[in-house]
Amino acid sequence: MHRIAWSLAALAAVFIPSAARADLDVVATVPDLAALAKEVGGARVRVRTLALPTQDPHYVDAKPSLALALNRADLLLAVGLDLEIGWLPTLQTGARNPRIQVGADGFLDCSQFVTPLDVPVGPVDRSKGDIHPRGNPHYLTDPRAAEAVARGIAARMAQLDPDGAADYRANLAAFTRRLAAARRGWEARAAKWSGRSVVPYHNSFHYLTDWLRLSVVAYLEPKPGVKPSPGHVAKVIALGRRQRVRAVLLEDYYPAATAKLAAAKMGAKLIVVPGGAHVDDGQTYIQRMDQVVGLLEEALR
Repeated sequence: MHRIAWSLAALAAVFIPSAARADLDVVATVPDLAALAKEVGGARVRVRTLALPTQDPHYVDAKPSLALALNRADLLLAVGLDLEIGWLPTLQTGARNPRIQVGADGFLDCSQFVTPLDVPVGPVDRSKGDIHPRGNPHYLTDPRAAEAVARGIAARMAQLDPDGAADYRANLAAFTRRLAAARRGWEARAAKWSGRSVVPYHNSFHYLTDWLRLSVVAYLEPKPGVKPSPGHVAKVIALGRRQRVRAVLLEDYYPAATAKLAAAKMGAKLIVVPGGAHVDDGQTYIQRMDQVVGLLEEALR
């Protein structure tokens, strides 16, 4: 914590602001939230993301440069459901910015706009793996949830920047029209391989498989966040063969060796899914989801 505070002051001393400042400085914890914020905010916002699309969002290094980004933020967008619990509170404290603390108008937990899946029943402890007590936080792979989140972001931006309310509403309306058209296309394509069996590595695809009506046979992780043992992998491979699994799903920030071996043994294809939208390269949320659906279609058709 002291390292972050000291380095934040040093970075602020050499930071040179841009000539033109957006009406809202927005920081998102993950790239997909940043992509949605860009859609809704348009030219009135500057959007940055804390986690890279190639990083596991459960484990982000709380670097001083990230605290500096939060120091200047008007709005912090979080996935919530404890996805960022291991690193975001440290950054919020180190940022020394009252606007983006929990409970302030500049902090938005976007999980409030969705209905979580995988909410555990009964006591939760570490023996069950990396369980999220309030539900699965990987909801942004379902465009239905993404639309609800975009609406929530637009409302909060309008609250913080009333002069831009009309712009945020117009941007939201345009985005939801484009997303609805894209969804119709994705769902029509996915109808051809509805019900196909898949094996994800981590329980981060439930919202995606629920939306596209795919059957999850098992997970390569025996428990969330627990490295697969050879014995567990052998059981999954045997089950996958019996269930005629067509694909193994893996986000690109996880090691690929186990998933590659399991896919080969099951006669399935390995689908390596990008961990999030590459917003710094201009990729939009719709383009990111089109890429994901395309990868699934190639393996499952």
